[in-house]
Amino acid sequence: MRTRQQTLGNRNIVGAHVEQRRKELHWKQKDLLERLQLEGLDLNPSGLSKLEGQYRFVTDTELKYLSRALGVTVDWLLDAE
Repeated sequence: MRTRQQTLGNRNIVGAHVEQRRKELHWKQKDLLERLQLEGLDLNPSGLSKLEGQYRFVTDTELKYLSRALGVTVDWLLDAE
C-alpha cells in the first residue's frame, strides 16, 4: 500500500476520515469507487484521491453517498467521534 507523499490540504475535513474508514475495511480506492457507483455516485479516481488528500471540496450529495458506501454516519465523517 502506498503512503501519501504530499501533506494534506485544507479544502475539507472529511477526506482523512474517508481514507481511514476505507483502510479499516481493507478496500483500495477502486473498491470504494465501485461501492459509490452502486450507491449512485459516479466519482473518478482522481476526484477520490483529491478528496482523501483534502485538496477538493466535498458536496453535500457526495457526503451522503460516502457515508452510505462506507457504512458510517455523516456525523462520523465530519468529526470521527
